[in-house]
Amino acid sequence: MTKYNVIDLFAGCGGLSDGFKKTGMYNLLAAVEWEKAPATNLINRLETKWGIADARARVLVFDIQRTNELFSGWSDDKIYGSNQGLDKLIGDKKVDLIIGGPPCQAYSLAGRIRDENGMKDDYRNYLFESFIKVVKKYRPKAFVFENVQGMLSAKPGGIPVTKLIRKEFEEAGYIIVNDLKEHALIDFTEFGIPQKRNRVIILALRKSLFKYPEKVLFDFYHRVLPMYKEDKKSTVKDAIGDLPPLLPVDEEYKQNGRKYSHTPCEFKIPNHEPRYHSQRDIGIFKLLTEDIEQRTFNYISTEALKRLYTEKTGKTSNVHKYYVLRWNEQSNTIPAHLYKDGLRHIHPDSRQARSITVREAARLQTFDDDYEFISSTSDNYKMIGNAVPPKFSEKLALAIYKVLANGYDEYLLEVGKTYSEK
Repeated sequence: MTKYNVIDLFAGCGGLSDGFKKTGMYNLLAAVEWEKAPATNLINRLETKWGIADARARVLVFDIQRTNELFSGWSDDKIYGSNQGLDKLIGDKKVDLIIGGPPCQAYSLAGRIRDENGMKDDYRNYLFESFIKVVKKYRPKAFVFENVQGMLSAKPGGIPVTKLIRKEFEEAGYIIVNDLKEHALIDFTEFGIPQKRNRVIILALRKSLFKYPEKVLFDFYHRVLPMYKEDKKSTVKDAIGDLPPLLPVDEEYKQNGRKYSHTPCEFKIPNHEPRYHSQRDIGIFKLLTEDIEQRTFNYISTEALKRLYTEKTGKTSNVHKYYVLRWNEQSNTIPAHLYKDGLRHIHPDSRQARSITVREAARLQTFDDDYEFISSTSDNYKMIGNAVPPKFSEKLALAIYKVLANGYDEYLLEVGKTYSEK
């Protein structure tokens, strides 16, 4: 079986690369991540799960915006230390695929609402330029660019980011579908992810390597990738229903310098530790979960939740602060800012009266239990929220493998799978 060589950019803790590794069809040449906590977790995962002894060499902890140094190496850097760079790491190996997606905050609708200038001046709007520089350098057969739905409407500098991206991709010799919203906006719940999460998955093909690249792309989005959809959508109960309960205690206690309001997990499941909650918040969580369990539904409207927040805290908010997960539905999106608080990710069991743990967030993101997160609780929540769910990544990897196979575009003609773009 042919194995394709991959570089993972903006790798985070490895949600994309973990899925690609699971297929056994890809070799991770290198990963680039500028934040130390997720990079440390990725290194640990590559070493302990995938047996990659030189994982510390393959994961480059560096700012991708300093692209020339990323290629040629850097030394005596106060933040990032020293490294030989991507060129020496890759050597004469051929790069078949580049995967990744720049930080999404500047594209997200929520981020633009919170920022007084709609994040038009945020440097993260332009990180795709660094991404494409790496593509131009190594000329892979294809690349995957993943981002939030908000990128479809983002206009940094007044110009649609999709227009900027398309222009850069085409100038580099790559082609993408003509309507990203119609073809490339993917509902992850259809692929067995127990969480409402829509993402733009841009597959770009190197035009010179495909006879019929437009047809290949259309077939990828409308036949190949949909092959991996699941008939039944996974729910919160499917994901976290078997984890041991963590119940409120009568008196708060300290352990290893940390304050606790709930019982610890007696089965020592990695990262299944309760967050500390005040008695006020525990009371609110119990009220909200019992309201759903008893089907009284006094607190499910936005206005009711805003009134409750004001009543309990004396503060006001333009958005409601609370949300209880529903056992038989998909979770709301697991976001990076879950590290700040868990008020919008309340466990559905009223007995537990708490927000979700790191392990529960990881399961809703489809990380396996053998992925142990080794950073601070805040960093763990953040990197999990930023990740691509590995279960979707694995299915994406399987679909892309078919597209990269020799003669795939000719095969389309032979079996009559020719499509016309809408």
